Amino acid sequence: MKRISFLSFAMILFYSQTGISQNQDVTIKVTAVTDQISMLVGQGGNIGLLVGEKKALMIDDQFAPLTGKILDAVKTVTDKPVSYLLNTHWHGDHTGGNANMSQTGALIFAHENVRKRLENAQREKNELIPNALPNFTFTDQMNFFFEDEEIMFLHSHNGHTDGDAMVYFVQNNVLHTGDLYFQGRYPFMDLNSGGSVSGYIEAVRKALMLINDDTKIIPGHGNLSNKKEYLSFLEMLEYLHSNISQAIASGKSEAEIVADTSLTEKYDKLGYGSGFINSEKIRQTFYTSLRAK
Repeated sequence: MKRISFLSFAMILFYSQTGISQNQDVTIKVTAVTDQISMLVGQGGNIGLLVGEKKALMIDDQFAPLTGKILDAVKTVTDKPVSYLLNTHWHGDHTGGNANMSQTGALIFAHENVRKRLENAQREKNELIPNALPNFTFTDQMNFFFEDEEIMFLHSHNGHTDGDAMVYFVQNNVLHTGDLYFQGRYPFMDLNSGGSVSGYIEAVRKALMLINDDTKIIPGHGNLSNKKEYLSFLEMLEYLHSNISQAIASGKSEAEIVADTSLTEKYDKLGYGSGFINSEKIRQTFYTSLRAK
């Protein structure tokens, strides 16, 4: 049975968001979340945009070839410059535009492991691009005071990766989860980048403790969401954790668990396997991560 590699996922992610390549037409859709915050959807991770009186703050920036279109979409919301950029993790569909945004004057913030992984990836390709790396890093939590808005930049350990950070806008009551939430789909957990099933579940629980029923949620992928839907996402994760843990404890082999559709059937029927990760891949991920504990 083939395991999920980051390279194979990256190729899926590269083409699957719109079914076309970056060199073809991509439309950036803007959705108002609150009076100050918008969600931008294109090809890659969902972007968050906070507009203040003098400047703007952006969360993630998708792929480098899309920067022009993203900034054009921003101009439909505000003429303020994007002065700050927050990376929720290191994957290219969330950080690919870093160098471009840096050249426009944006300062980049991220967890320290995001910078480390981006730098290592550049060195592996013998392609060091300092402007693509975060200017400021943190280890656990960083608070921004952006005009009248308090922003909590919260690290969640070993979930989707080892450098995940959620962004909570306190006054606007909006949470950007990064890839710690794939709305209506099975999530990708990058085990090769320090991600884990247990860490992912703990991160979701942590986020749910922070928000309330009125919170609007920008997921890493999928539609604008809310606490009720995020709770359903957690229930799915806990259900799979219980089923696959029991299967492992009963002595079932890796091949048997990956092939056993009954373990995920409840959520397969709800369409959770229609995204980047299908039902077979999510069973593989849970098995690999839980066996490694």
